[in-house]
Amino acid sequence: MRLASTEGLEGLTIGRLAAALEMSKSGVLGHFGSKEELQLAVVDTAADIFTREVADRARGTEPGLPKLLAMCKAWVSYLERRVFPGGCFFTAAATEFDDRPGRVRNTIAGLTTVWNRDLYRQIRTAVESGDLPRDTDADQVVFEIEGVILALNNAMQLHRDLKAPARARRALSRLLNYPITAMTLLLTLRLRTA
Repeated sequence: MRLASTEGLEGLTIGRLAAALEMSKSGVLGHFGSKEELQLAVVDTAADIFTREVADRARGTEPGLPKLLAMCKAWVSYLERRVFPGGCFFTAAATEFDDRPGRVRNTIAGLTTVWNRDLYRQIRTAVESGDLPRDTDADQVVFEIEGVILALNNAMQLHRDLKAPARARRALSRLLNYPITAMTLLLTLRLRTA
C-alpha cells in the first residue's frame, strides 16, 4: 500500500513488490496470481484503512448533521495525519483509473459510490430533522464536500500547504452552515435535551 500510495497502483508490479520485500517474483505471484489481483488486494486493504480512520470515527454519532459533521471532521483529519504517505489513496487511484475499464476501476468507483451514498443519507436525514434547510440539494452538497476534500488533498500533496486542513474545515463549515470544530458542543447539547 505504501508503494501504491506514492507510486500509483500501476507502478505497483509483481517485480517491484518482490524487490521491496526481498522475495522472488514467483513467491509474490503465488500470493496474488496477477498484477490485477495485487492491485485489487491493495484497494481492499486501503478501503479497510479508510473505514477504520474515517467511517469508524463517526460511528455511534447521531444520524443526520452530527454524523455528517463527524464524517467530514474525520475525513479532513485522515488527510492531515497523512495516513497514506501519498495523500488520499482513493483520490490518487480514482485519477489513475478513471478512464480505464476493468475490475480495479469498478472497485474504486464502487467504494467511492458507497461513501458518497452515506454522505447523501446523512444530508437527507439532516434535512428531515430540520438541521439543514428543506431546499438543500443533497447531491450538490455531496459534490461540494468531495470538492473540498479533493482541493485539500491537492494543496497538501502538490503544494505542501500546511494551512490547507484549516481552510478545508472553514470551507466545510461554511458549506454546512455549522462549525466543524463545534461538533462536540452540538452532540453535548442534543444529549442534554434528549
